[in-house]
Amino acid sequence: MNKRHHDIVQWVNLQGRQTLQAVADQFSVSVQTIRSDIRLLTEKGLILRSHGEVIPFPHRENISFDQRRIRHAAGKKHIADLCVSKIADYQSIFLGSGSSVAEVASQLAPFKGLQVMTTNLHAARNLCEHPDCELTISGGRVRMRDQDVIGGDAMRFFQRYRADIGIFSVAATNKQGSLFDFTDEEVMAREALVEHCHYRILVIDSTKFDTESRCLWGKMSDYDCVITDQQPAPALLSTLTYQGVEILY
Repeated sequence: MNKRHHDIVQWVNLQGRQTLQAVADQFSVSVQTIRSDIRLLTEKGLILRSHGEVIPFPHRENISFDQRRIRHAAGKKHIADLCVSKIADYQSIFLGSGSSVAEVASQLAPFKGLQVMTTNLHAARNLCEHPDCELTISGGRVRMRDQDVIGGDAMRFFQRYRADIGIFSVAATNKQGSLFDFTDEEVMAREALVEHCHYRILVIDSTKFDTESRCLWGKMSDYDCVITDQQPAPALLSTLTYQGVEILY
């Protein structure tokens, strides 16, 4: 793999879904050249091409938290703005892992009397200065790349509590609204979170739509509210609305 191929993979992993023209412009080459590059990288399983666009290969390990935090930052902030509209004073809240959830945590300062339980160390850090919040974090093994607690420790943590609201994200969702993540450990913690809260909110930015990953668990229709930054595809939006899921975007 030459330097341009390496740089293309790194750039797409950081920026997320991009058109072939955008990649060509970024690397100052023709679309024809980029098309040839993408074909080789796709054959090696490093990235994917879909309908004239390039997307990170979804079966690979998730990129770092810092990369995800800056990717699509405006969309994540929009999601967080919508999410806090579902929160009230004196509620108990589960916060799962992920940069979108951490962004929600950063906007909880106006609320009074919150009880927050989380495995997300970034979310916990955002709440440490909260003037009126009881914060409980999980003990256990920390995934250094993402700075969250994973595996059985995270699962048992959420099983010990009950919450009014659970807020979490996933790695990907396909056209049918099935939800995916990268590892069984992430799925284990999310399953416990979902089962032990009264109202379930899925926050997912539009870069995660129309993709899949290794671990399948659940569907969007299993949740009370789905919050994203762009309108989902009409067929999925219609199905979710019919099934009683509130969609905010």
